[in-house]
Amino acid sequence: MKMGKQVIYDVMRHKEMKEIPWVPFAGVHAGSLKGYTAKEVLTDGEKLFESLIEVNKLYTPDGMPIVFDLQIEAEILGCDLLWAEDNPPSVRSHPYEAEKKPLADAYIPNEKDGRIPMILDVMRRVKKAIGNETALYGLICGPLTLASHLRGNEFFMDIFEDPEYVEELLAYCTRICKKMSDMYIDAGMDVIAIVDPLVSQVSAKHFESLLSKHFTDCFDHIREKGALSSFFVCGNASKQIEVMSKTGPDSISVDENVDLVEAKKTTDKYNIVIGGNIPLTTTMLFGNQKDNMKYVVELLDKVDHHNLIISPGCDMPYAVPIENVIAVCQAIKNPEMARTMIAGYEASDDDLQVELPDYDNLKKPLIEVFTLDAATCAACTYMVAAAMQAKEEFGDKVDIKEYKYTVREDIARTKKMGVEKLPSIYINGKPKWSSIIPSRQEYFDEIRKYL
Repeated sequence: MKMGKQVIYDVMRHKEMKEIPWVPFAGVHAGSLKGYTAKEVLTDGEKLFESLIEVNKLYTPDGMPIVFDLQIEAEILGCDLLWAEDNPPSVRSHPYEAEKKPLADAYIPNEKDGRIPMILDVMRRVKKAIGNETALYGLICGPLTLASHLRGNEFFMDIFEDPEYVEELLAYCTRICKKMSDMYIDAGMDVIAIVDPLVSQVSAKHFESLLSKHFTDCFDHIREKGALSSFFVCGNASKQIEVMSKTGPDSISVDENVDLVEAKKTTDKYNIVIGGNIPLTTTMLFGNQKDNMKYVVELLDKVDHHNLIISPGCDMPYAVPIENVIAVCQAIKNPEMARTMIAGYEASDDDLQVELPDYDNLKKPLIEVFTLDAATCAACTYMVAAAMQAKEEFGDKVDIKEYKYTVREDIARTKKMGVEKLPSIYINGKPKWSSIIPSRQEYFDEIRKYL
């Protein structure tokens, strides 16, 4: 049997495969294996190294990321972070929100900034320890998400009102992506992943006009440096798969919001590997071993195995049971064994009973935001922030609630409401925006219809 690293290289080079590569995205979950909090594993190099070696031992991955934290660059550039015990940090301040700072000579992070020295040291140590057998991924915050971290929700208004500044800001963030790529490749990373969850929140048209050339620039740069590349996106990016493919990554990774079978028809057209997309909460976090095996086996039965990587839909929740991840690994490595183990198994329907509001008789508009979790999903963070602008405009004349797909009761509510894609905004029980952040004016005009 080939070493996992070779399996990753073979699939990225579009060879015929006997094995299907397995890449667990164990970000802060890695820390849970050794009893460390999310903050500990993202700030302490020794604890991060220990946790990554444990991931490799328990989950026998073909490839694995070193760090899954999209706030590393933003923190260096002046964003304040809100830390949690069981989640990556989230951005809570945006240094460019109040004014559009000049960007021509703006600061580019280097090897001595922020947490970068710790991360580079861990990368080199992990490379030495397991780098011959396992492909190592260096994850970088993509230019769109980084621009949003710096500018806040104003960035989405800029797309309509000041595209020239948007172009300048994206070009700056792209320069940062290329610098981060250089540092991570020098530290031994085999695959550089540009992780940009907010891509699903802009239209394919805006992607082509504003973003495409910047992502192409990133992937061309990574290729010139001799590394493989991946384009990570979260949310319902179904309509963006083709424009993403045109930017030339070696692979694309999607979450459960995307129909992998349909998306693969597009990526195959461009001869690009696609990865995904085991559901993070309903299956990995709240399911059992047989639920996880069943999902993997059924996915393998319906998707063509060429140009395919199996992985979680995104960064695994901190508290995913170890046995569930091991079950996924076994189902990928030995699907016939898994098929035998789940023969006749039907997942139990344990949906909680929830009561929906009487939408026809509300005293004031009710804005409901259905998310994966705004604390961990950047696309959800900015969707919730956009929704909360209604409080600034209308005050107590409106009610706003977030329902998270990491909470059992909220999962039940999401299913009962028939919400198909996350994140989404509903007003008085009616779907208004799914995986697209509305402009402020469009949003306010829609609310006024209900006042």
